[in-house]
Amino acid sequence: MMPYKVIVVDDSAFMRRIISDLIEHEPGFKVIGTAKNGREAIDLIGTHKPDLVTMDVEMPEMNGLEALGLIMQQHPLPVIMFSGINEQGMRETIMALELGAFDFIRKPSASTSSHDIEQVGQQLREQLRAAMNAVERRAARQAALAAKTPERLPPTSPKPEVASTEKSRSDSGKSLPKPVKKSDDLRNKPAKTILPSRSKTLPDRIDSGVARKKAETLPTVAPIKKSRESHAVSDSASTVDKQPAVRAKLTERTEPIEKSGVPQRAVPSEPKLRTDYTDLVAIGTSTGGPKALRAVLEQLPEAFPAPVIIVQHMPPNFTKSLAQRLNTLTKLNVVEAEEGMVLQAGEVYIAPGGYHMNVTASRDGSLKVALSTEAPRNGHRPSVDVMYESLLPLRTLKRHIVLLTGMGSDGAKVMKLLHDNGVTSTIAESEETCVVYGMPRSAVELGCVNEVLPLYEIGKRLVQVVK
Repeated sequence: MMPYKVIVVDDSAFMRRIISDLIEHEPGFKVIGTAKNGREAIDLIGTHKPDLVTMDVEMPEMNGLEALGLIMQQHPLPVIMFSGINEQGMRETIMALELGAFDFIRKPSASTSSHDIEQVGQQLREQLRAAMNAVERRAARQAALAAKTPERLPPTSPKPEVASTEKSRSDSGKSLPKPVKKSDDLRNKPAKTILPSRSKTLPDRIDSGVARKKAETLPTVAPIKKSRESHAVSDSASTVDKQPAVRAKLTERTEPIEKSGVPQRAVPSEPKLRTDYTDLVAIGTSTGGPKALRAVLEQLPEAFPAPVIIVQHMPPNFTKSLAQRLNTLTKLNVVEAEEGMVLQAGEVYIAPGGYHMNVTASRDGSLKVALSTEAPRNGHRPSVDVMYESLLPLRTLKRHIVLLTGMGSDGAKVMKLLHDNGVTSTIAESEETCVVYGMPRSAVELGCVNEVLPLYEIGKRLVQVVK
């Protein structure tokens, strides 16, 4: 098998050498060229047609952000960004992920120790493998869909409009969704919807035309609203309407807990809550998450009647830049969570990098954020499993559990525990729109996902089920 071809882009000759050496320690990858700015990178990509690119964010002449936009337009392929830890670098990294960068790595400095450089190398090689696995899975899926596509009608067909539609599909190289009839007989049949390309899930422009400009300074504590007695609404008694056309029949694949590796835990006693909301949304994501989170949160209205808590796998400080960016692009108030913040409806709380985020009940019956520096779970801190686990005792709330794109399986095991304890609103992003179909797939294989939806449907669904 021929090695995957990689181009390394960085304005520092020292860093180009370091990154090239780290890549070529991974069997199956070969650096075929280097560039010192984005303009050189565009030329090299057009000439050598690499499989993957690593690129510095901050460079002269044409920086990584500008080059990435052109690459995604002219030669779409996985791009791994190297980011500095200064505020400008972190902000531009978040924007790069929105534009379609596969993932990012904190850039080592000239004074970085050999041990730290090896850790960067390990992370880089993991992302290289994940990126190419994602490309191969997508190609295999598209080939399978193409094999099922009916032959194009001849020009003499009495239905030329059908031939025109098939031609446009072929020319674009992308499948269009099949219409789904909302009839009763679909309730017993799993949907086989062909979904559009992932590249269509977000607007091409970074700045949304409908986004509301907000202050860059994050509040220390979210404003506390007057609370009223909440009605006890159990998850198991939920009467949420189902959408059989997009719901996966997953329960048949459920394995016994002992075989699936999901630990059995006693659910803590239920606290007495006094909140002015009856629902709570919890979202977990990793690789591809910033772009996915924007797609979901942009669909939620300003008066969304529930708090939204999020774990996005990211290093410290980057989560603050992510929160600030999403805050300017959505109608909701998005903040990096801080210790003791009281959860309010219509507010979004992102776990800070380097800390686990739990939801705990206060003596007055409100829910608040509790941060901890306990050991990483599933290799991550923050961990989705830790956040989900803190929701187990909150049975009077309708808990809506969502897993978006990401490598690994973080979140799946505790989604299974929540599901087994009566949480029926469990949603996973479908493979068709995932950057990496890892975390959602793990939950699907455990049989604890009630709805598998493409990214562009998840926000709409949350609006429907959160009352």
